[in-house]
Amino acid sequence: MAQHAARPRPRRRRLTVLVFLLVPAAVLGFAWVRVGAELDQARGAALDRVAAIQAAQRYALSLLAVSHRTVDRDVERVIESSTGQARADYARDAERLKAATRANKAVQTGVVRAAGLVSMDAHRSVARVLVVADSVVSWEGAKTAPQDRYYRWNVEVTKIDGLWWASKLENVP
Repeated sequence: MAQHAARPRPRRRRLTVLVFLLVPAAVLGFAWVRVGAELDQARGAALDRVAAIQAAQRYALSLLAVSHRTVDRDVERVIESSTGQARADYARDAERLKAATRANKAVQTGVVRAAGLVSMDAHRSVARVLVVADSVVSWEGAKTAPQDRYYRWNVEVTKIDGLWWASKLENVP
């Protein structure tokens, strides 16, 4: 009988082996899920940063592309690419801008030289983007030379239903 007591029980050995296998597997599984979630979050944040910058650039280009021939469509494009204060401010001045553009037969073209993310809130719903842009304004039939203009804007963009819209525009001195 002494020999029988000295032998380890097969069930207990199996249980010990099972615990030694399952605990590391569970820890690895948890780590895998956690790292995957963090990577997804980082990927989402990176995509939001790019989308916010692109929205600010699109808005700036809309502001810079105005012609007396297409001013109604040009103004509508600016209004449609914005929300909040930016939309209200531009809509308030739209009729005056249209009249001046037509009266002067003005044509403005522009280019964004640079844009960079300044900040983004923790919820990734509001961002500030610095935009550097240049434009050339000419007047059909005028004897004056085209005018170069240089802009530095701080553009606030807001994410609404997954899309980024310009919500505030400030000139940077």
